[in-house]
Amino acid sequence: MAQDYDSPREKDEDEASIEELGKKSQEAPADIDDDENAIAEDYELPGADLSNEDSSVTVIPMQGDEFICSVCFLVKHRSQLAYMTKDGQPVCKECAA
Repeated sequence: MAQDYDSPREKDEDEASIEELGKKSQEAPADIDDDENAIAEDYELPGADLSNEDSSVTVIPMQGDEFICSVCFLVKHRSQLAYMTKDGQPVCKECAA
């Protein structure tokens, strides 16, 4: 259906529709759970204080066939060694690229 947007609008239709929307919103059921504390308990914010939390991560010491890259400071397997610098520092293949 074509709409003529240049024609004057009927004020009665606009006011009636606004009144109907107001009535519908007041009659809407209040089934929504507004307990913000219950919802927020499931989320952990970045930078939250976790000093009293226990960590269950097992830290494995660096193995004999691993090295620490002198550029990115990550522990890499010796198969990732690209070269040694003049002062004897290892560089991985990713940093050498």
